[in-house]
Amino acid sequence: MKQWNAFWTNWQITWKRIWTSRGCWGWHADFAVAALRAARNSSHMNVLRQLLGVVFGVAVGLASAPSLAGEVTVFAASSLKTALDEIAVQWQTSSGHTMRVSYAGSSALARQIQQGAPADIFVSANVDWMDVLDQQGLLRDNSRRDLLGNRLVLIGTDPTPAALVSDDILDRLDGGPLAMAMVSAVPAGIYGVQAWTALHIWDDLKPHVAQTDNVRSALALVALGEANLGVVYASDVVASSDIHVVASFPQTLHDPIIYPVARVSENPLNISAMTFLAGAAATEIFRKNGFTVLGGQ
Repeated sequence: MKQWNAFWTNWQITWKRIWTSRGCWGWHADFAVAALRAARNSSHMNVLRQLLGVVFGVAVGLASAPSLAGEVTVFAASSLKTALDEIAVQWQTSSGHTMRVSYAGSSALARQIQQGAPADIFVSANVDWMDVLDQQGLLRDNSRRDLLGNRLVLIGTDPTPAALVSDDILDRLDGGPLAMAMVSAVPAGIYGVQAWTALHIWDDLKPHVAQTDNVRSALALVALGEANLGVVYASDVVASSDIHVVASFPQTLHDPIIYPVARVSENPLNISAMTFLAGAAATEIFRKNGFTVLGGQ
């Protein structure tokens, strides 16, 4: 009993020193060394050996276990869905963490963030909505980057090219709707109005416009045959084999199409996720899906 008491006293002293100097992490090897030193003169060495076997088993298990998986929530413009779905899978494979992406029009997402929605990262389809959040102090300092660019196109299920003039567009519509994202709020709709206005035919087309909540919904109207023509991004066409580009809008007709990205929360995984979005693997996916990569991290 005296030997055991001596062992216990020595053990407590040694372990206290380790805990104070090393903290609660990285203690597994020190545990064993301390126990051996404390038990050097103990008659309970057999018991101790069994104890150390358990300790080393736990230590090995902890050392080989992956770090706890975390999660990042990305609010992203609908036009990014095909590319970001693939990127999210790759990031999870490489990092062990989950990237959950919520898609909608940039205006809707920005308003949700204004109302306190739990976004970690925001990717907008234009700079204006990112500017709004920036001015309201809702973005993390120095986290904003211009990530991607895109092009505006006119689409249809009939691959016959269309001229960007009033008569030809109206003939192709044949009394039906022209599908566009919301022209006063969603970036694709705003760019579309700028282009039609610069071509001096917006007044002729405006009565025929069917507005949708986001650009992918405009794409769906055309794909389903509910509209003969629609205005979307070039990247959206990659997502549908039934859709054809019948005309491309010169980029001089509208504001530059830029997708800025920024951190909204202090989630410690945000930097890693944004670095991945600007990395080689994500860049390849974005380009494959019709985007121009501008950089940013």
